[in-house]
Amino acid sequence: MEKQHQGQQWVPHAEIQAEPAGEGVVRRVMAYSKDAMCVENCFEEGAVGAMHSHPHTQITYVASGRFRFTIGEETREVSAGDTLLKENGVVHGCVCLEKGILVDFFTPMREDFV
Repeated sequence: MEKQHQGQQWVPHAEIQAEPAGEGVVRRVMAYSKDAMCVENCFEEGAVGAMHSHPHTQITYVASGRFRFTIGEETREVSAGDTLLKENGVVHGCVCLEKGILVDFFTPMREDFV
């Protein structure tokens, strides 16, 4: 789905349609430019963010819920208020332990999401 809001200063949540991003996960690409992107990911309990890597630095803010994350060789449980740094090329993924929302910030933006 083509995103028409690249470079817009104001991106109301209500105007962004959620898209499937895996079993039990929906994604909204929020504000973004060529240099940075904000993405909201809503997880149902038990949903999996498959292990993967990409050429982007990613910071994840846990807005709600509880997750078991693996970043590289380390696995930890995280919950609301925690942040995680995933450098470009580092393998990472998660399992949702309690329904929640992750907010991801990427630099540069994820062209594969638009």
